[in-house]
Amino acid sequence: MSTWRIADDALTDLGERIVANSGGAIASFSVAFGELTVHALAHRIVDALTLLRDGAEFQFQQLIDLAGADYPQRPKRFDVVYHLMSYTKNRRLRVKIETDEDTPVPSIVGVYPAADWFEREAFDMYGVFFEGHPDLRRILTDYGFHGHPMRKDFPMTGYVEVRYDDELKRVIYEPVKSVEFRNWDFLSPWEGAEYARPGQGYPYQLPGDEKAEKAP
Repeated sequence: MSTWRIADDALTDLGERIVANSGGAIASFSVAFGELTVHALAHRIVDALTLLRDGAEFQFQQLIDLAGADYPQRPKRFDVVYHLMSYTKNRRLRVKIETDEDTPVPSIVGVYPAADWFEREAFDMYGVFFEGHPDLRRILTDYGFHGHPMRKDFPMTGYVEVRYDDELKRVIYEPVKSVEFRNWDFLSPWEGAEYARPGQGYPYQLPGDEKAEKAP
């Protein structure tokens, strides 16, 4: 039996034990690419993460990351994703929940204090509300900013940003500008670029090729 198969079997066994001991807080799990993901109920995320932190056979002591993801075609368009680490078991785990634009998710700051700024970032970027958060306010965008920039339907133009102008020595407001596409010097990515090589006549050249010894 291959090492990958053994690893996947171990993750499957762990996922089954997590679901069985969660009291319904975690509904299912999946294993893909050597990683275990468990799918929890949003309103019971505190129960789920408390079990994963304190359970003797789990011991996921550290919250590594908390992030959002937007799927506008779904009624519950947002995923909130928690990445956990067990130092004693040397394991990683991904926990996912789903929510919509109006339903708040319980804050997990009481379980993992490191979630404080992570939840603020998810609120700022996606508009996900975290009920019970001690200080839920924007963390990356400007004061008075409207909208949530990581949503798939967020417009690229028409908003105002704030920045400090070093020449004027003051804060100024100006329209948000979209990034224009650059004109790169290579062909279609489906065909591949014909880069120059010593002794060849192709019109393109990779940086550093000019230093190579030219063929006679």
